[in-house]
Amino acid sequence: MTTITVGEAVARTLEAYAVSAVYGVISIHNLPIADAIGQRGQVRFVPSRGEAGAVTMADGHTRVGSLGVALTSTGAGAGNAVGAMLEALNAGTPLLHITGQVEKAYLDRDAGFIHETRDQMGFLQACSKRAYRACTPEQVVPLLHRAIQEAMTLPRGPVSLEIPIDIQASQVDWVETAPSVPAGPAPVAEAEIEALAERVLAARRPVLWIGGGCLEAGEAVRRLADAGIPVVSSTHARGVLPDSHPRSLRAFHSAPAVEELFAGSDLMLVAGSRLRSNETRTYSVALPRPLVQVDVDPAAAHRNYSADAFLCGECNDVLSRLADRLEGQRAPDEDYDRDIAQAVRDAEKALRTQVGEYAALSDAVRAALPEDGIFVRDITVSGSTWGSRLLPIERPLSNIHSLAGAIGQGLATGIGCAVGGQGRKVVTLVGDGGLMLMVGELATLAQEDIDMTLLVMNDGGYGVMRGIQDKYFEGRQYYNDLETPDFQSFAKALSLPHWKVERSEDFHAVLTEAVGKDGPAVVEVDMARVGPLEFSGPPQKTLY
Repeated sequence: MTTITVGEAVARTLEAYAVSAVYGVISIHNLPIADAIGQRGQVRFVPSRGEAGAVTMADGHTRVGSLGVALTSTGAGAGNAVGAMLEALNAGTPLLHITGQVEKAYLDRDAGFIHETRDQMGFLQACSKRAYRACTPEQVVPLLHRAIQEAMTLPRGPVSLEIPIDIQASQVDWVETAPSVPAGPAPVAEAEIEALAERVLAARRPVLWIGGGCLEAGEAVRRLADAGIPVVSSTHARGVLPDSHPRSLRAFHSAPAVEELFAGSDLMLVAGSRLRSNETRTYSVALPRPLVQVDVDPAAAHRNYSADAFLCGECNDVLSRLADRLEGQRAPDEDYDRDIAQAVRDAEKALRTQVGEYAALSDAVRAALPEDGIFVRDITVSGSTWGSRLLPIERPLSNIHSLAGAIGQGLATGIGCAVGGQGRKVVTLVGDGGLMLMVGELATLAQEDIDMTLLVMNDGGYGVMRGIQDKYFEGRQYYNDLETPDFQSFAKALSLPHWKVERSEDFHAVLTEAVGKDGPAVVEVDMARVGPLEFSGPPQKTLY
């Protein structure tokens, strides 16, 4: 039997799960693991400039690729990861967060041991789906299997595992164990599927609203759309039904034209969506009745809108079986199709008018980004307008964004998507304000030679806040102007190819050149010169 360090056992276990990259900051409290990864050379290690960036990169990696893994230090290092873990928890991202811990003998003693913090497990439990602590060397590998299984079990989410430093350095007998396969949910009963099919067949104008729970249900969603049912998607589910499908309502949830379509509908099926506040105008959009909800999580029932019926099951299974029962039983309606097409045209026209010159930027990004490319957007004015709804999306998980709504994660998310996407080109949209929260990851972008174009929308501050203050605070403007660095000099200092755009007429040429280059690039848009972009924050019924 082979005896190895626990650090090497961790590395070998990650390899067994086909982990392609680990993101992290090395520390005295995780070096045995990092050293083993480096010695074995089987898994790429991406050195982030902060723990928040490491977890955010792992989040982006997982959304478009295989299991993402983040490695952080103890105490403040683990604490720095909390915000990024909350985003992964909100998005249901099944990543693995491995963190160090002080030596076992000093745990929970408030001894002043270096990197020690009070109740690290407490804050990990608060920001993770589950959190585990290894108390013996022999526990580590079994807990790794358990953590990965937990992360991958529906409803998915990030899981943390803390390993004290003396345990990481300990010797352990290595026994090869097969990767753990999560058990799937129990299927919905046939009688419930039959009742759902009867409801749909009885409806004259049904609507399907899909969310993140439908990311793997593309074929079933398309079959339902082909049967004449229009589909509106959460922003997370963009591309599950391609925008080019004639019955795609895209993510125009609260557009007046789509609300009018809802008003004439006699059934709404909500599958795998929380009907989030910013997509329902703080739950004030009137949804059709009866409303039938499908979700794998029983706690999701009636969460934000009361449902007339609830089916607890995995969305792909439920929608596929529903489509089977509708086969040959339901045909598209020409009048309904005309109304669907008109609603989309009206919603797009209104959005193009709102964003003005920046509609040309959306068109330029779409033209430059390859068909299988990934668009990542931070929370910024452009991201919340043309980036979320106008930019055409044809594939699921090709428009990636923060589900929790925090700014500053775009750059790191884009890096993780570029690594996890394994050759897919990435364009990442950020604002100048949000970029500064993780600006250090520009160095990671350069050092790792990431194939990503960073599109910086520079309006000299927090544009979203300006819009909200203008609309809801009688135009009073406070604290939203920021000292902004010269991003061209910043890029030059890191030897990154860079462009600055001051006219909308130049969008197409610059984006084509920048995205066409292999490796990293930075494009800055001077919004003061290009022109205004109207936005007053997420849809609200009231503010405070």
